[in-house]
Amino acid sequence: MDPRGLAMLVAILVAEIGLVANGNLVFPVERRRRSLSAIRAHDARRRGRILSAVDLNLGGNGIPTETGLYFTKLGLGSPPKDYYVQVDTGSDILWVNCVECSKCPRKSDLGIELTLYDPKGSETSDLISCDQDFCSATYDGPIPGCKSEIPCPYSITYGDGSATTGYYVKDYLTYNRVNGNLRTATQNSSIIFGCGAVQSGTLASSSEEALDGIIGFGQANSSVLSQLAASGKVKKIFSHCLDNIRGGGIFAIGEVVEPKVSTTPLVPKMAHYNVVLKNIEVDTDILQLPSDVFDSGNVKGTVIDSGTTLAYLPDIVYDQLIPKVLAGQPGLKLYTVEPQFSCFQYTGNVDHGFPVVKLHFEDSLTLTVYPHDYLFQFRDGIWCIGWQKSVAETKNGKDMTLLGDLVLSNKLVLYDLENMAIGWTDYNCSSSIKVKDETTGVVHTVSAHNISGASTFFIGRILTFFLLLTAMLIN
Repeated sequence: MDPRGLAMLVAILVAEIGLVANGNLVFPVERRRRSLSAIRAHDARRRGRILSAVDLNLGGNGIPTETGLYFTKLGLGSPPKDYYVQVDTGSDILWVNCVECSKCPRKSDLGIELTLYDPKGSETSDLISCDQDFCSATYDGPIPGCKSEIPCPYSITYGDGSATTGYYVKDYLTYNRVNGNLRTATQNSSIIFGCGAVQSGTLASSSEEALDGIIGFGQANSSVLSQLAASGKVKKIFSHCLDNIRGGGIFAIGEVVEPKVSTTPLVPKMAHYNVVLKNIEVDTDILQLPSDVFDSGNVKGTVIDSGTTLAYLPDIVYDQLIPKVLAGQPGLKLYTVEPQFSCFQYTGNVDHGFPVVKLHFEDSLTLTVYPHDYLFQFRDGIWCIGWQKSVAETKNGKDMTLLGDLVLSNKLVLYDLENMAIGWTDYNCSSSIKVKDETTGVVHTVSAHNISGASTFFIGRILTFFLLLTAMLIN
């Protein structure tokens, strides 16, 4: 987009920059409920975003019949105001709707109040102009025609036609700092984020989809994680543990020392979280597949995307997997529900009646998917299959392999960008983890159920979101 054209859409706002604080951060994260058809629609839009960006995208979700995705409450500005944003581990910026946006959502079906960010209403807000280093780094060089009074623009168009356009500002992000075992204290830190001036498509809708914005934890320099790491406050390591049995969980930035997690290499030079899937095992039987079935051309490897609810496999993989999964129950009759889901009647314990599926990755890392993970209860006595045929193709026409929250729940998933690796281990996500303060070397115990900053009108279960800062830095 021409920055001068964008400048006509946004206001030029100037204020003071506050001092940068530090510490261990905590945000409450909420799961929202949606119908099965809405889940598929969400995943379809997400695949569109993946294909229209560099190649892929990420986030966080829950049980298909109960939850669509995860969102968190953030404090922005001085004095801080609450904003509810989607947690997205694949997109690369934090942005919220701003006060000059005439078509931004004003209401949501989630039981939350939406708030438009007003830079003039914050004592610590400052405009990021197009001639500042952050803007030049974001666009890999100076923007043509840039003048100091022109704000640094952002513009993202997604595959479903939705778009967000605005400009960057710098302001305080308020959070709870972990300062001991099961203890927190409020702190803030200065962060650069997008001020959304123009939204279109689903982003402009006041509906069950409506939130204040998105917080991205992708690999780009503009992400919250990268900004904190660049300031020396954190290592580029984060993890999440999403509990779809008891509800709750953890999202942490920093080094987790317990439990221990084995890893597999990330495919290098990819915009998102891609790994090499070698084969799939069903009840000790390895599927007989072409050697290149999981290599989708330019999108190398299999995508790990906790922003997708289900798990999507190439046709040839799906057509072998499902018969083997159902082989132990020859009398089952499949029904179609809403209308893409294959479901059946079953009154027994699914973990006793269906096989475990194991996905084997490079460096001998295995992802074990239990029947209670890949089968979900639609209603009493009716179970549905979460594995889906891939409906997304890459530019060279190959099916995409996309593993979402269906297979990632009830596991601590570690993203180690310092060593370009990702890993997981089965875990009780409603229990506690141990995290290390890199400055002091002290290990703190953090409980998923100990910290709850959610408002009383939250409608689902809480996922506690910890950002564990590793160094002391005050500017």
